[in-house]
Amino acid sequence: MTHTAVNRELNVAPGSVVHIRDEEWLVTSAEKSVDGTLVRVQGLSELVRDTTAAFYSALDTIEVVDPRNSKVVADSSPNYRRARLWLESTLRKTPAPLNDPKLGVSTRMLADSLNYQRIAVAKALDSRNVRPRILIADAVGLGKTLEIGMILSELVKRGRGERILIVTPRHVLEQMQHELWCRFALPFVRLDSAGIQKVRQILPGTRNPFTYFKRAIISIDTLKSARYRAHLEKLRWDAVVIDESHNLTNSGTQNNELARVLAPNTEALILASATPHNGKNDSFAELLRLLDPTVVRPDGTFEQKDIEHLIIRRHRHSPEVASEVGADWAERLEPDNKLIPASPEENDVADELADTWLYPQAGTSPYSGQNGGLFPWTLAKAFLSSPAALLETVQERLKKLDGGALAGEAKEAEALKRLKELTEASLAGKSAKYEALVNYLQEIGVGKKSPMRAVIFAERVPTLKWLQEKLPADLGLKATNVAILHGGLSDVDQLEIIDGFKRESSDIRVLVTGDVASEGVNLHAQCHHLIHFDIPWSLIRVEQRNGRIDRYGQKFPPQITTLLLEPDNSQFRGDLKVLTRVMEREHEAHTVLQDVASLMGAHSVAREEEAIRDVLMKKKSVHEVLRSPEDVTSGDDFDAFFESLASDVPAKNDVPTETQIGLYATDLDYLDEALREAFVTPEASLSNNGVAWTIHKEHSVAELEPPRDLQHRLAYLPQSYLSDRAVTKKMKLATTAISGKLELERARAAQPTAGEKTTTWPEAHFLGPLHPVLEWASDKALASLSRSEVLAVRGNVENATVLLMGTLMNERGQVVSKAFFTADFPNPDNPSFCLVDTLDDLGAYLKAAALTANAINPGAIANVGQLQQLVPVAVENTSETLEATFAAAQQAAEQRLAGWQDRADHWQESSLEQHLPGMSKSALKKQRERIQEEQRIAASLAPSQRLVRPLLVIVPEITAVEGAH
Repeated sequence: MTHTAVNRELNVAPGSVVHIRDEEWLVTSAEKSVDGTLVRVQGLSELVRDTTAAFYSALDTIEVVDPRNSKVVADSSPNYRRARLWLESTLRKTPAPLNDPKLGVSTRMLADSLNYQRIAVAKALDSRNVRPRILIADAVGLGKTLEIGMILSELVKRGRGERILIVTPRHVLEQMQHELWCRFALPFVRLDSAGIQKVRQILPGTRNPFTYFKRAIISIDTLKSARYRAHLEKLRWDAVVIDESHNLTNSGTQNNELARVLAPNTEALILASATPHNGKNDSFAELLRLLDPTVVRPDGTFEQKDIEHLIIRRHRHSPEVASEVGADWAERLEPDNKLIPASPEENDVADELADTWLYPQAGTSPYSGQNGGLFPWTLAKAFLSSPAALLETVQERLKKLDGGALAGEAKEAEALKRLKELTEASLAGKSAKYEALVNYLQEIGVGKKSPMRAVIFAERVPTLKWLQEKLPADLGLKATNVAILHGGLSDVDQLEIIDGFKRESSDIRVLVTGDVASEGVNLHAQCHHLIHFDIPWSLIRVEQRNGRIDRYGQKFPPQITTLLLEPDNSQFRGDLKVLTRVMEREHEAHTVLQDVASLMGAHSVAREEEAIRDVLMKKKSVHEVLRSPEDVTSGDDFDAFFESLASDVPAKNDVPTETQIGLYATDLDYLDEALREAFVTPEASLSNNGVAWTIHKEHSVAELEPPRDLQHRLAYLPQSYLSDRAVTKKMKLATTAISGKLELERARAAQPTAGEKTTTWPEAHFLGPLHPVLEWASDKALASLSRSEVLAVRGNVENATVLLMGTLMNERGQVVSKAFFTADFPNPDNPSFCLVDTLDDLGAYLKAAALTANAINPGAIANVGQLQQLVPVAVENTSETLEATFAAAQQAAEQRLAGWQDRADHWQESSLEQHLPGMSKSALKKQRERIQEEQRIAASLAPSQRLVRPLLVIVPEITAVEGAH
């Protein structure tokens, strides 16, 4: 076999075969660097099989196997199984072109096929983006996690998803991990507190954990520590996802600094937030700079036409959403805002609060600290939550006053003691709102023998604990039937409670939770009743809470109920009208606006609470701080601008999907063939050189016992999935999308048996196209076949034909375009002449050539050595055809990059003349350096190299059998 030694300039692409350090490797990516070409590879020869590595051409001698010298080998396997596996594996391992508009794998995963979600994926892959960059700003409930999973799966298919980091709030870590693995077969190591502890046991303290785990999911609170930031600054990622990205926009904060480290160091960046801005131009500009720094001018301004391709934004009633969700997202019922007449004890507390603290007859409240106007409303807010919350607030303030010698402090302490006595009497007596809650829960069917569930939101932890303590007895439930969730719990405890509430078999009937569960947590699987036990003084909080059950996948009409205590005190009753109006406005905006935060324009929970407090304190009117939806859309501020952002995306049904081009009808067929090639009798036990392979056709489930090399690969799967389902002992696979969904539903509905714990991880995991067991099986099956060989088979062809694949790549080794060709040799006496045709439909050609599982192989082809001379001729002639085939793709790519380069050049020129007022010279310098780096990256994306590879030699079916007489 001939090898070509090369120096720094290597003409390699994913799929090329190289020899390095006396071993054979398959190239998975290639990129030019300061040390020559960086080649990432997977081991092929026996010593390095199942090993991945990276080599630099300046440091190692890299020998590229010249495709013209590929050795032709006759396929003697039954039904040409080896050739079909070889071709299928090559097609699967070769990345799709970077900007291929067709979706290839995301539509074949375990998620409902919704066009509005496909539109989001298409926009992320839009060719106008130099690199995949998008802000998913869909409203609460549309399925941003599924859109993220779909985008990531397409990036993996395009060879852009090897190293992925997901940053998300800690209470949704497992939820995100669960969705990405169960629905998309994308495994992520969860680095919560327990995960980090395991890492410390495995790795030395000085080892960067992100070099060990290629795909990780971690909370933003953990990641923003100085220790992890140092690790991140040294790494580059294929994709970074930042969930709830509205927390990134404030310059100078740790979150913003973290985002600034990650954004330049990742190929793809996906930001997700239902509330993506704070109403300020400069803050939103900061978010845009993370995606593409050139779309924001040096003076901080930007235009809608320049940013539309970076943003996708829809809501429940957007036409493309409403037309598709149907019964999978039941319409919300009219909210039930219940005014509860206060008990006598509660009226006493209300009068004391109004007369002494809120509207003091003496003119000022007894509060002796600073900001005296605020503390009385803190008391009022605690009172409207629960007597338990008010009592804690009073007691905490009394502790601070303990021993105070000033007259003002003594006066305040006296007033607080009086309020404390009244609150204790209220706590010991009848609580009208609590009784209304118990009655309501009983009315909807929450009880000992009922599966009905409800989630109760309250702001104050004392309220949550009070409810958790009282509800079981009054509802005839066990203590385990009422769970509590708040930010004081560890991330592990939070995840366990959330996971339990989703499972039908769980004992939890009532979840009492604070606003820690208002962002990102899905609670709709078993629940459609949500009760606001107190009202947040923030529309953002109200919308976030409601979105926990009012979201895609909700089969029952969500019922939102608000309990609001109504004392007899006339001044207090006036205040309650303001809070009731908040709830009414949220419902009005729900059907019209993308974001209810635009009604107040504050875009911050704290600022919204401050605005409501101003209304209660009579500093402003309710109409000044709480606009109508019509006021928002007709305005001329940033909110109106953001609401006007149209989704510049293909119309319905215009997102193309890739037709299956391989040789197998299903992934199961491919896996079954691979196992039979690798183990001959895969049904045998491990001890008898099998894997106990069993297909249960009636249940659409298959199972096998993983051997040691597969167990090694499975080590990177979610740890709780591995332990809960004992996957390394027996792996079960759902072989159809229908059975996969049923397995997920069974996991949520599973009833516990003696000695076993229930789990939401499915017993049989969906066998999707990216499942790691498929890659393992194909590698195992082809282990004995050198990647520098080409198999020869018989088929329905008139003349000897070479099937080839051509790829156009950029300097980073990424596929820009891909095409398939046939080189037909019509004259056996003149093997130097061939006719090259471009295949428009490879799948149709393979089918016409009869390369199916039913193909009959009478034996190895005779005189196969004579076919050897066809390969270099086919490669040479196809290379010439390749120029014309790829001309249009090259021109389109170069034009796209030139347009971006022009904008970057204009930015650099403008930065010399103008910059954002208040921006320091050092900050401007960093921004210039960032754009210069982006320009270097853009230049490396231009098409620069071509590669032709022979895939198969096909001869007429009448060709003689080797050794036949």
